Amino acid sequence: MSVPTPDQHEKEDALHIIREIDRSPEMSQRELSSRLGISLGKVNFLINALIRKGFVKVENFKKSSNKIAYLYNLTPRGIEEKSRMTYLFLKRKTREYEQLELEIRQLQEEVQKSGAPAEAQDQSCNIV
Repeated sequence: MSVPTPDQHEKEDALHIIREIDRSPEMSQRELSSRLGISLGKVNFLINALIRKGFVKVENFKKSSNKIAYLYNLTPRGIEEKSRMTYLFLKRKTREYEQLELEIRQLQEEVQKSGAPAEAQDQSCNIV
């Protein structure tokens, strides 16, 4: 099974941010960071990259009577990019799932061929 590269992790994080922005445009960077488990600095970096690429537009709005906040909206290009990124993410995860399924079947066959008693075979799935 392939290990995700740092670039793949960044693309996944960007996709998660785009999806959250699409659901809740008024969400602050701090809220995004907390919800997604990504550092605030990385959220800021990725949002700025999405803005530079023209995928996200930022507007000021009043969150309360004395506090200005930002509203993040996906642009038409951002909506297209979200679809493209989601498709690629799903394709990669499906491939990983299929590889994992194959590995599990191979391991189950190895356990059966080893002549291990049935109860040991059942417990072998609980090792991790």
